[in-house]
Amino acid sequence: MTETRYTILPSPIGPLVLAGRDERLACIGFPTGKGAVTPRADWRRDDTAFAEARRQLSAYFEGRLTRFDLALDPRGTPFQLAVWEELTRIPPGETISYGELARRIGRPSASRAVGAANGANPLPIVVPCHRVIGAAGSLTGFAGGLDTKRWLLALERGTASAVPAQLSLL
Repeated sequence: MTETRYTILPSPIGPLVLAGRDERLACIGFPTGKGAVTPRADWRRDDTAFAEARRQLSAYFEGRLTRFDLALDPRGTPFQLAVWEELTRIPPGETISYGELARRIGRPSASRAVGAANGANPLPIVVPCHRVIGAAGSLTGFAGGLDTKRWLLALERGTASAVPAQLSLL
């Protein structure tokens, strides 16, 4: 079995942990909050790993990239994988509700399960779970925190400040 490697990517929302096997990205972890990822003892740090992911994420944070084309290796149930695949179809800067996401995967009564799958997304930003909002249009839970979610949406809409003020203390 190939070992899990990781690297740290500096970003405007704080240092992100990128991890996976070979060049297949399996995890993007936030520096704090519910989505915080601490490298496991059996992971090996390799700052040459995930060069293309680092390049594309950096271009995204600079506002030069709106769609990712990366080798991914998400691990989840068939239902979670279906939800995560549908997330990639939401256009940058747009939002949909959990109920709409449930309808799009053919499970209109599963909005709570969709919310749980959305929250378990191991590849935030690249698999854009930040584009899903509450039914009334409110920003709801996000592993990186609501300030990060708000900033990512503003970045995609071209209205974000260069460095998110509320995140500058990270």
